[in-house]
Amino acid sequence: MATSFVTRYDLRAPGATPEQRQELFGRAVEQAAYADAHSHDAIMVSEHHAAEDGYLPSPLLVASAFAAVTSRVPITVSALLVNLYEPVRLAEDIAVLDLLSKGRVSYTLGLGYRPVEYELYDRPWSTRGRDIEERISTLLSLWASGATTPGPCSQPHPFLFYGGGSPAAAKRAARLGLGFQPQHGDRALKDLYDETCRSLGREPGFVLRAPDDGPANVFCADDPDEFWERFGHHLLADALAYQEWHGEAGSYVVDHSRTVEEMRAAGVYLVTTPDDLIDRCRAGLRLVTSHPACGGLPAEPSWASLRAVSETVLPAVRG
Repeated sequence: MATSFVTRYDLRAPGATPEQRQELFGRAVEQAAYADAHSHDAIMVSEHHAAEDGYLPSPLLVASAFAAVTSRVPITVSALLVNLYEPVRLAEDIAVLDLLSKGRVSYTLGLGYRPVEYELYDRPWSTRGRDIEERISTLLSLWASGATTPGPCSQPHPFLFYGGGSPAAAKRAARLGLGFQPQHGDRALKDLYDETCRSLGREPGFVLRAPDDGPANVFCADDPDEFWERFGHHLLADALAYQEWHGEAGSYVVDHSRTVEEMRAAGVYLVTTPDDLIDRCRAGLRLVTSHPACGGLPAEPSWASLRAVSETVLPAVRG
């Protein structure tokens, strides 16, 4: 199976000044254009709220900025926390972004897992499962009926996954007629999704399974030891923040390390040389996810890593 090259942004940067955040956002837009020009397979933006480290709360705005400076690369919003949006306005915004991007933006719709976000938006937590089904059904009916104008250029609507790591999420994706993106590689979730779709009289949609193993975040450096020594604290800040949010919940992106030394051994965050990454891809690594703004990484290692992946690894693997 061919290796996919993805670049992701959540733009968390603990302790950053407004000027540093502006540089980080501006750099992300420049890097999106660069990834597009160097044949990356996708750019992903994420969403969270009420995060002290400034985790991106407005993925549609950043996806719009990315769409404006790119022409071919697919852009995915993963995950879009539907319960925090008013459905009519969300249907309009998604349709407009679909037009701006010429249909290149897809979405993984999700509940979210942090009560503080629901509190911020004055949304009920206890009914969140029922609420998201109602809101997604409203989105689909608005587009189908033409009630919101203009409509999307993608018909009947932009590509939608439903995301989650539970049996309830697999069944909900099937009931809503969406694709399914589980947050870990458990084959049983895909099987449950497929079975539920067929029990409802429809063929299963596309399932985007997480890798069974392998790194969730990849960085390239000529001297990995130096990278870890100088910049490992940025990666650790990212890992610790996800630990606080996820607890012991399963997800292939969560690293339970407590120190930089433990992170190096765990392998969820991989810092390696271009030659080693080429060898890993040829040996079967099927997903290389660059995270060039991880934990507020400065511009120097951020650009160097992305260039190594784009100009050395990717051409060698595909050549």
